[in-house]
This record gives sequence, C-alpha cells and structure tokens, in this order.
Amino acid sequence: MKTSIATVSISGSFREKLEAIARVGFQGIEIFEQDFIAEEGSPREIGRMIRDHGLEIALFQPFRDFEGLTGELRRRAFDRARAKFDTMAELGASRILVCSSVHPEALGGIDRAAEDFRELGEIAREYGITVGYEALAWGRHVNDHRDAWEIVRRADHPNVGLILDSFHTLARRIDPDTIRRIPADRIVFVQLADAPLIEMDLLYWSRHFRCMPGEGDLPVTDFMRAVAATGYDDWVSLEIFNDQFRGGRPEGLARDGLRSIVALLDDVRRAEPDIRARLPEIPPRVPVRGVEFVEFTTRGAEAEALSAMLASMGFRHVADHVSKRVELWQQGAVRIVLNAEETGFAASAWAMHGSSVCDIGLRVDSAADTVARATALKAEPFHQPVGPGELEIPAVRGVGGSVLHFLDEASGLARVWEVEFRPREGAAPEAPGGAGLTRIDHIAETMSYDEMLSWALFYTSIFEMTKTPMVDVIDPDGLVRSQAVASRDGAVRITLNGAETHRTLAGSFLAESFGGAVQHLAFATDDIFATAGALEAAGFEALPMTENYYRDLKARFGLTAEEVERLARHHILYDEDEKGAYFQLYSRPFDNGFFFEIVERRGAYSGYGAPNAPFRIAAQKRLMRPKGMPRR
Repeated sequence: MKTSIATVSISGSFREKLEAIARVGFQGIEIFEQDFIAEEGSPREIGRMIRDHGLEIALFQPFRDFEGLTGELRRRAFDRARAKFDTMAELGASRILVCSSVHPEALGGIDRAAEDFRELGEIAREYGITVGYEALAWGRHVNDHRDAWEIVRRADHPNVGLILDSFHTLARRIDPDTIRRIPADRIVFVQLADAPLIEMDLLYWSRHFRCMPGEGDLPVTDFMRAVAATGYDDWVSLEIFNDQFRGGRPEGLARDGLRSIVALLDDVRRAEPDIRARLPEIPPRVPVRGVEFVEFTTRGAEAEALSAMLASMGFRHVADHVSKRVELWQQGAVRIVLNAEETGFAASAWAMHGSSVCDIGLRVDSAADTVARATALKAEPFHQPVGPGELEIPAVRGVGGSVLHFLDEASGLARVWEVEFRPREGAAPEAPGGAGLTRIDHIAETMSYDEMLSWALFYTSIFEMTKTPMVDVIDPDGLVRSQAVASRDGAVRITLNGAETHRTLAGSFLAESFGGAVQHLAFATDDIFATAGALEAAGFEALPMTENYYRDLKARFGLTAEEVERLARHHILYDEDEKGAYFQLYSRPFDNGFFFEIVERRGAYSGYGAPNAPFRIAAQKRLMRPKGMPRR
C-alpha cells in the first residue's frame, strides 16, 4: 500500500507542509483545495513543485454538494466539476473526492444519485480522472458507506468508485466488516482518522477532534482489516482535522502521521495473515519487562542535595563507573545513576536542563528488535562515542530530548553493571538502612499539552503498552491533563502530564528545566508504614499534608480514627476503588519542582491517586518560591 496525508492534516504554509511530508517519507498527498487556492503559482507550477518534492498527488479534494440537484443547480454542479477537472489536468492529479451532499435542496434516491455519477463518470473519462464518492457521516441523504457503495454499483462506470473513510464509518458505529463484501477494484481511495469517544454533533466532532490512528478510541484497526481483506492495495491516507494540530510543528505532525499508518498496517498484517496487500515488514511490538535504570545528570551543590535525598530514602552508593564520573545508587531492583561528566550527552543535558533525568533504561527481550521497530516508526536513533570499558547500548530519543536505552539478556547488554562499574567496598545494595523500596512503580513525564497525543502514540506503537483514559488534574493555578501508558503486567508505567500554562506545577517545572522530561519518580514498597518509619529514621522529610485532608479522608472512605491517625502521622495520602487501595508518600520538592513519590498498591488498584493530586500540588506549592520570584 502507498502512504499519503491530506495537506489539511498538518500546520504551516503549503510549502512547509510539502517539505515536512516529504522529509518523513510519505509517498503522496491529498491536496486540499484551500491549500491549493492559497498558494501562489499556476496549477501546473504547483503540480511541478509537488513532484519536485518526490510526492504524488494522490487525491484532489473536496468537491461538495454534487448529487441529487435539479434544474439550474444541477447544471451548475456539472459546470463546477468540469472546472475542477480542468484544474486537475494542469496539476497532474487523477483522483477527486466527491463527498455526499448536504445541500438543502438536494433530493434523495439511490437511482437519482447513480444517474448523476454515471453522467459525471463520462465527463471524467475524457480527462482520465477517477471520481471517488464518500459518504459523509452527516450527509443529507447518504451517510453510510453501504449506501454510497450501492450508488457506485448502480452507476456502473469505470471512472466512478468508492472512497472509504474510517471516521465516517466508525463515528456512526457502522460495522466495518460490511466493507469486506465490496470488490477491491471498486474502492479507489482509503482515508484514515481516529478520534476520542465524545458524544457531540458529528460534524463538530469531525472538524475539531480527529487524530492519528492509535491516538483516539475508535476501532480503526478493525476498519483497516476489513479494507485489506477485500484485497485493496492502493493509497492509504490520513485526513485529520484537529484544533490542536493546527498549531503544531509540521514535521512532528507528519512524523506522527507516518508512524500511525505504519503501526496500523503492521497490526493489520499480523491480524489478517491471508491478505494480498503489500504491507511493511517490521518487528512486532516489544514487551517491556521493567525499568533497568534511571539516570540523572547533576553537578555541584545540586548533586550533593540529590545524593542526600537518595540516602534519606535508603539508597546506597554501591558502585562507580570504570572511566567516568558516574555513580550507581541502588535499593531493591531500583538503580539510580548520577552522572557528573562534563562532556558527552549528559553534560549537554545538564547545560540545557540543570539537574534532571536525562536517560531511562528499559529491559526488553531484544534490544536490536526494539530499535529496529522504533526507527521504522520514525523514532530518532541516539548514538554517542563509546568510552573505555563501555558497552554500545542501542537507544532512541525520548521526551524532551532525553534518551531511552534498551537492554536485554541475550546480547549481554544486561551485564552493563558488571562490565562498566566497580563495586564500592562494603556497599551492597541491601546494606542495612534500606527503606524497603522494591522497584520503580511509575515514571511521570511532563510536556506541553499539545505533545501528549504524540508521546502516547510513541509508546503504544513501539511497545506492548496500553493507555488509560485521559484525566484532568486540578492545580490551584490551572489544569493539567494526565494519561498513563503501561505494560499489561504493570512492570512499566509512565504517566504523561500535559501542561497548558506555566502557572501550574507541571508548567513551572517545564519552564524552570527548559523542557525537562521527568518531573517525578515513584518507587514501590510492600509496606508503606514500615517504609515511612525507616525514612523518618534516616532523616527524610515528607511533604506535609493538612489536617483538613485527613478529616475529609475519614468521612470519604469510612476509615477508623486509628487508621486515619496512622496515615496522618506519616503524611501518607490514600485512595481506593472497587479493585483495591493506594497509599502515597511524597518528598518535598526540589528547587525546580522535581520530587519523589513512594507508593503501595493493594489488591488490583491500577490508578495513580488522581483524587489526591489537588491537595498534593497545593502542599508542594506552599514549599516552593512565591509566584513570580525568579529562581536566580
């Protein structure tokens, strides 16, 4: 199948769109009429410019309100069509989209519409043009692809075919398997779009909330499986209308678009092994087995403060790098790396963000397959010179310019701790003083809100991870949207937090760290109260919570006075649902707003304590610099 994207799907001038679309590797474009009209140059010159970018014009669109008209309106509709065909001939475009009419004077009737398209097909034949008919979900008389197909079938003209659009089918909850009965040679084009499940007017939903396949909630894979099962093997294109995308970076949007198509077609290839379409061969989604390490870049007084915080949480400095100023701190299965190098990637990350998480290591079955899939899906590979005694560990760029490294057992990369580090005398990971932290429960990544869909797609298309519904986190100074992606067994959980204003805690962290990725790390414990006692003995200062919080907690969950007093004594927050319970204990925030969290999950609780977020954020803000006061 050939990949295309409608120019309306991404932001920028027409030339900026072409450059972005070509650079990421699309083969063609749907030229949206508005973009064409706004561009300087004749149709012939614009067509040449498109081809100079190595792109084909896969489709010219839209042609509206054609069928079902009478008298003078019908005559003018055919005149408009001839004018479009003349323009297309100069452009070098051979397919046009005609969407089902919403004209108030259009008449219904399958045979009437079929006759209109039969006549239009005769005109299109003279130009060598194929007309594709699409059922708009809000069409006046035709809003179902089955009716559009019947019109095309009765028109019975070689220059008239059907265009299928996933949004128009799935938004009306039409069974996509009905597509399997349509002959492949009568489908002339396929458009794809996803969307979040929202109950609203179909036209408004379509014009403002479409997104890339995999970013929303519609069963786009089922739709595309049905298309592929017909034997269709031609253009597959994205048509996305989204307010958020209109302000995004053209290349980033184009990259996400191609990533979404490649991942979708790979899913289809695996689900429909007998299909005849030519689909890409890439490694399957990667199971993520755990977080191998989290690396901070840090120096000076900030490094001393971070080391002191780790020590107060029961971590031990257990090893040093063989050739670099890099320390390994450990407790249970949690490895924290502190990098004070003044050259290389960590040094550049420190110059940009200050002390921050610059690198995350994920444990996978095959590091090579992980990078192969990631790069096929347009992730940016990461390389830097390998120093003495170092392993070359595959990696790609992550959120905020950070790095994701991949380690596996089979290739020996998991032996990095033996190969690159030398133990410190008497500093075993389980030395006395540990606080019972067992592993990393989740990593919280902060970004601007308009990046959230992109990074959710990044994680769920590369890895075997699923996403939770987006939730609103109430900050005293605004709203932060949060969505989690996680492996099925919960071994790796990442929360994506989108900030829309610098006044929120998440937004101020982005501003203070110049786009730093990770705002907090959450460590798991099997006994939050034992851990809290050990932390207090080690000098850990918990984030203080108000008496009002605990008074409300008692009433909200029906806890006993003894249970509430025990929580309050250690400043532990609490949440529960029908599946289990969740306990949270926070560190005080660092100067830039970074912090640590310690959690205990009981039962099958799989959330992140979202109801507690407003109270936690308010407590953190009380301890930070007053609003408007500069950091330095």
